[in-house]
Amino acid sequence: MAITNSEIAKIFSEYADLLEIKGENPFKVRAYRNAARTVENIGKSLEELVNEGYDLTKLPGIGTDLSLYIKEIVKTGKFSKLEQIKEEIPPTLVEMLSIEGLGPKRIKTLYEKLHIQSMEDLRRAAESGEIEKLPGFGPTLVQKILKGVRLAKKAGHRFKWSEAKEYVDDLLEYLHQIELTHLEVAGSFRRKKETVGDLDILATAKDFSKVIRHFVKYPKIKEVVSAGSTRSTVILNNDLQVDLRSVEDESYGSALHYFTGSKAHNIEVRKLAIELGLKVNEYGVFKGNERIAGKTEEEVYKAVGLCYIEPELRENRGEIEACKAGKLPKLVELSDIKGDLHMHTVYSDGKHTIEDMAKAAKEMGYEYIAITDHSKRLTVAHGLDEKRALKEFEEIDKINETIDGITILKGMEVDILEDGSLDMSDEVLAQMDVVLAAVHYKFNLDQKKQTDRILRALDNPYVNIIAHPTGRMINMRQPIALDMTKILQRAKENGVFMEINAQPDRLDLNDVHAKMAKELGVKMAINTDTHNIYSLFYMQYGVNQARRGWCEKEDIINTRSLDELRKLLKR
Repeated sequence: MAITNSEIAKIFSEYADLLEIKGENPFKVRAYRNAARTVENIGKSLEELVNEGYDLTKLPGIGTDLSLYIKEIVKTGKFSKLEQIKEEIPPTLVEMLSIEGLGPKRIKTLYEKLHIQSMEDLRRAAESGEIEKLPGFGPTLVQKILKGVRLAKKAGHRFKWSEAKEYVDDLLEYLHQIELTHLEVAGSFRRKKETVGDLDILATAKDFSKVIRHFVKYPKIKEVVSAGSTRSTVILNNDLQVDLRSVEDESYGSALHYFTGSKAHNIEVRKLAIELGLKVNEYGVFKGNERIAGKTEEEVYKAVGLCYIEPELRENRGEIEACKAGKLPKLVELSDIKGDLHMHTVYSDGKHTIEDMAKAAKEMGYEYIAITDHSKRLTVAHGLDEKRALKEFEEIDKINETIDGITILKGMEVDILEDGSLDMSDEVLAQMDVVLAAVHYKFNLDQKKQTDRILRALDNPYVNIIAHPTGRMINMRQPIALDMTKILQRAKENGVFMEINAQPDRLDLNDVHAKMAKELGVKMAINTDTHNIYSLFYMQYGVNQARRGWCEKEDIINTRSLDELRKLLKR
């Protein structure tokens, strides 16, 4: 992993802070603070020197011990002493260091005198007046502490991409009411990460002060944090922080690249630039003092010898190497999708009829859909037993005879029971066009039991797709414990597909698992799991996740024509 001198220095500074909180010898604390300053001010990359086998003790201020610690950090990305002391100190005390006015000494006092171990403890003590009674803690500092607690609470929450999208669409429409040359959201939102911490918006305009004045009047703002000449920060009604930055036209591409990230991707790009005698930052690509590129992202990448890399791929997961080798994927697009293979109706817990769903999908331009209501074990969702399932299949046959332009496939989302068997008879499963198998209970089994459970389902000859494979709910429920490598290998062997569930609370498979599946040759289906006609647009969220997983059109089975799909579904 790439690591900069600043990042190494930050590790030593954090260790010094924790030593001070713990009450260690002041000379020891000072030694690590000095180490941080020494590392920060060395004009050469310590990572490169370590990799070259250079004797670090030849550098000013670096002794034998510090040399060993630096090597450990460069090679492992961690500092064992820091990891050890973190086990000894409540993690929230470390978090408190981010609050203005609270250094290690004051945090140590709060911990020892008031037994404060959490942000909530800190808030209560500040509001009750307990903190103000301590020596050196006046009313001004208490107000800073309360403000810091509020900001830390906001910073700790990450919004689902779909939640951020609702505000982004409205905010961009509002900003476009005035004259702008460029306007785009950067950061993790542009990379389509499943959760977003805050929003970074870049804009170019002839009169940026006018843009700022307009921005801070946006009706959905809760608080204007700052409104400077080149940058403004606000908190929206849903507590999402938005930074709007002014960018020059000549630097727009480099700024967009820089603020889009990821940090790891940008580090690799900067390393390539250094090898070419160039410097890359948010203002452009420079040779000496001359800016040679920066107006567009394409210019930036070309200047360092790379092709354009889609934002969703910029995570330092091999995209740089793939670009150099001419092997970047042609990512799947929403327009490639020809049908949705996971839909619920009034037969189980859906809100609309089979015909309603078919007509809505037809308006989306789909060639086919699969109706996959729940099976009998899921009583809370009015799951179907064999008799009701057969009745639903009869209705699907009748609608297929009368509806034009779309085909309805008979299917079901069948529960995977604790032992890995399915909640439906083989006789009925055999009559389906597509069988989705899913876990809806017993989420807390250990990894071996849970993995064996899914492996048995994968061995069932009627199963076509494992739906929302890990069962996770973003910000609500952790994924079930699975050996995903074993799962994907068995899926490949048996010709079973994995779902990328596009429900904004699920997005399951996640991007990492989707990339694993692709690399192992396992095909996927992007499905909405919709329970009404209004959620068909969720497909975009699933496509976002697939793109982050490097998926191409050929990796996704519901980009195929109906005839091709039917062949794939035969086991």
